Amino acid sequence: MTAILDNHSHSVTLKTSNGSYTWGDPSKWVLFAGPDIFEDEAMVLEVAQELKRVTKELGIDWILKCSFDKANRQSLNSFRGSDLKKTFEGLARIKSKVGCDLITDVHECAQLPQIAEIAEVIQIPAFLCRQTDLVVETAKTGKVIHVKKGQFMAPWDMKPIIEKARSTGNPNILLCERGSSFGYNRLINDMTGLVEMRKYAPVVMDATHSVQLPGGLGGSSDGRRDMIAVLARAAMAVGIDGLFLETHPNPEKALCDGPNSLYLKDMHALLSRLQKVRSAIF
Repeated sequence: MTAILDNHSHSVTLKTSNGSYTWGDPSKWVLFAGPDIFEDEAMVLEVAQELKRVTKELGIDWILKCSFDKANRQSLNSFRGSDLKKTFEGLARIKSKVGCDLITDVHECAQLPQIAEIAEVIQIPAFLCRQTDLVVETAKTGKVIHVKKGQFMAPWDMKPIIEKARSTGNPNILLCERGSSFGYNRLINDMTGLVEMRKYAPVVMDATHSVQLPGGLGGSSDGRRDMIAVLARAAMAVGIDGLFLETHPNPEKALCDGPNSLYLKDMHALLSRLQKVRSAIF
């Protein structure tokens, strides 16, 4: 009954002043959660404080997720972020106030020095997962690296990506499932892909971007928020090492990826149910 947890020997551990996190241990899982992007400091702080409260109550290891730039937006008119210096300073203040760690994504190698100063986990976006220089230089930071599987790639195609990253001597690599392209404006999820990828590294399920409808609104993506909990429960039952969820106080007014973001007020109920699924399986 624990197939996904029996088929690899890799594990990743991160210890910081804020906590200890382990991926690859059946008794543990880690939550990456937060707003899609840094809209303003007050909003991100509100989300972080609520997630800190909820995860502490439920006994869940949590790392704040927040992007500083969304360089892969479909339209030039889409919001992609604010002043980088102010954003980095804001994220640093939030980490200090809340007492949490951070995962954020990188788009260019030149961004790595700044990102490595504030983030404990660095994410390679799905569209960039085959970019050799970006993968290798990010791994060279020695940080935990979270590589999202491209929507255009099979699970087993991620093995060479893992090998690129580990060629630097950094063993701390995670793989993330976020759906696969299926015709126009649609993504689907193959839960067996989680098992396949876990042969190479611990796996994380991105249940929010997996319900995205790319280009579904013409100049931007639509999404099926009602399906986030469905995918999260299914992945937890498979036996993932981590879960990725984006959340916002008011997704209808979010500046980016609102249709596939959870309402912040619903996070406690969902995470509570996921804990019950986890305990029932393991």
